[in-house]
Amino acid sequence: MDSTDVAACWEANAETWTRHARAGYDLYRDALNTPVFLANLPLIEGLKGLDIGCGEGSNTRKLAERGARMTAVDIAPTFIRHAQEVEANAPLGIAYLEGDGTALPFADGSFDFATAFMSLMDMPRQDHALAEAQRVLKPGGFVQFSILHPCFAPPYRKVLREADGRVRAIEVGRYFDGVDGEMETWRFGAAPAEVRASVEPFRVPRFHRTLGEWVAMIVAAGLAIEHMGEPRVDAETARTTPYLADTHVAPLFLHIRARKGATA
Repeated sequence: MDSTDVAACWEANAETWTRHARAGYDLYRDALNTPVFLANLPLIEGLKGLDIGCGEGSNTRKLAERGARMTAVDIAPTFIRHAQEVEANAPLGIAYLEGDGTALPFADGSFDFATAFMSLMDMPRQDHALAEAQRVLKPGGFVQFSILHPCFAPPYRKVLREADGRVRAIEVGRYFDGVDGEMETWRFGAAPAEVRASVEPFRVPRFHRTLGEWVAMIVAAGLAIEHMGEPRVDAETARTTPYLADTHVAPLFLHIRARKGATA
């Protein structure tokens, strides 16, 4: 599966994805993943940033609200259209462009930092994506990204629960399988049942890599890891919001920040 195939999948998902995410059904993103990502982000006010795989622009807007001068790319035209419509109605100075994260349409050294919220694991050549991120960064710049945790969200993952519904453990398998474009189908689980039943499930191509492979790709791209995070909810949130309780037992997401050398 190449970037053209991936683009077709995400274009097919984009309309429903945008509508449901904006309705608040992406609870993992809104209640955990993005807040932790932003809490661990260095100061970006006044910096020129690139958001890679921006979707409908929700997270890009949060970066712009922190004072960054943002450009954002996504491979799906419908995502870009929705993002541009929001920008037209409530301008934040964001430039949204169609673009492939594995072949970025920017000159070397164009940006102070780059972000990729839950997008790199959906790209067919993560090594190219990381090399491209490094290329468009200025010396000393950083890329911060989030992905499904390679260890705790490999191609097979099952949440095991006690009789009362409490999460007991996370069962995982196929960690060492080389997965290149295997299709997963799913819906936002936080959406009401009638909403889930009213739409076709998302079809998402998966490109799983082990943790060791991710580290090797980062190093090969000429980047130095300076931060890693594994977002989790606390015990009280796990009790009051059972939908997120699995992340109190084992992480679902991995965050990494890596920096380009000061001399290039």
